[in-house]
Amino acid sequence: MILDRTVAPPVQPLARVTLPAANVLSLPNGARLHVLRNDAQPVVRLQVVFPAGKWYDPSAGVSLLAARLLLEGTVTRTARQIADEVAFFGASLECEQGFDRSTLTLYCLSRHLPQLLPLVQDVLTAPIFPETELALVKTRTIQNVRVERQKTSYLASESFSRHLFGPGYPYGVTFDEAIFQDITSDQVRSFYQQHYNFAQAEIFLCGDVTNEHVTLLTEQLGAPAGALVKATAAVPPPSILAPRDYVTVDGSLQASLRIGRRWPALSHPQTHALQVLVKVLGGYFGSRLMKNIREDKGFTYGIYASVHPREHSTSFFIGSDVNASNAPAAIEEIQKELRRLQEEQIPLTELQTVKNYMSGKFANELSTVFEQCDKYKNLIFYDLPTSYYSDFVAQVQATDAVTLQELAQEYLSPDNMIEVVSGPKQ
Repeated sequence: MILDRTVAPPVQPLARVTLPAANVLSLPNGARLHVLRNDAQPVVRLQVVFPAGKWYDPSAGVSLLAARLLLEGTVTRTARQIADEVAFFGASLECEQGFDRSTLTLYCLSRHLPQLLPLVQDVLTAPIFPETELALVKTRTIQNVRVERQKTSYLASESFSRHLFGPGYPYGVTFDEAIFQDITSDQVRSFYQQHYNFAQAEIFLCGDVTNEHVTLLTEQLGAPAGALVKATAAVPPPSILAPRDYVTVDGSLQASLRIGRRWPALSHPQTHALQVLVKVLGGYFGSRLMKNIREDKGFTYGIYASVHPREHSTSFFIGSDVNASNAPAAIEEIQKELRRLQEEQIPLTELQTVKNYMSGKFANELSTVFEQCDKYKNLIFYDLPTSYYSDFVAQVQATDAVTLQELAQEYLSPDNMIEVVSGPKQ
């Protein structure tokens, strides 16, 4: 029988998806240990997560330096010794600072975890934040930001965040070289002592996990923590600076666009329907923005719409890079697409295509235990119900065109959007 390649294969509806259950343990120091087991591959991932992100910065950049210096030396190990020990076991160890939290992540073969846990404990409990490394990290960071600020895309995103949240809100604070340069090792050390406390840590261990691993981790990372010092600084509410901004980049041939607004949190009762709406607009390659701005008008190689959830405020934005001369026309077409979603119901065939895409992509994102753990972490940090992801497929498939039009009328008005353009002098 010859395969007829002109006929697309049938689409099978995705059945209800359920995340594997995590085993949650309370450690003696107050930390919570979340264990997700899957022995498909002989590897494990250990993540120790602290409330130590940008949100908690006493001065802009302190949380970044604390995360980057964590692996730069301890009381018993130099930065080189830490790196050599990780390399010897073929592992990966890094610490990343986010908007809300900082995460130390270890990937290794499951049989090597017992040998690497003492190193993890040393890094987390005995960092020294050496002055020489502090100076080097400052220099590298400043140089990187200077390079990035020559790009229209970086400047547009930076200005968009500042205008969306206000310069006094943690999510709207932008990098200030002078303030960053003046940060001292004492400030970094004080931040570490306050925020890298196991009493407020969430620990995630997933993969080929054995009972021995859990016992050893409890012994190594579960020792009683020091006194917990709560942050007392008040955070001002977010505020919108202005609905429009233009950032000049002399000599640039392109312009970067960022258009968006603050958005309902993931806990919103219509969160899954809102995700469908964003996908229709610009969340995949066949979206309306891609068809209009890229395929029909030829203004860009790519344009996207996405939602960025954070623990204290969520944002939505449309982003694209276009030829500078086409920027006004591209913005006009974006506004047309926003209004079209408000004025017209989405055709059933288009809506079903998006639903199928979302269901398939969601199933693909659960193919490994690490991806499953990432979804589970969202439940913890965004305070979502345990049924959040198990309900996703059913609620996406149940979303109708009438509901999406109503949501578009409420949330996608062009008049309520922040609009930032970064490009050549006008």
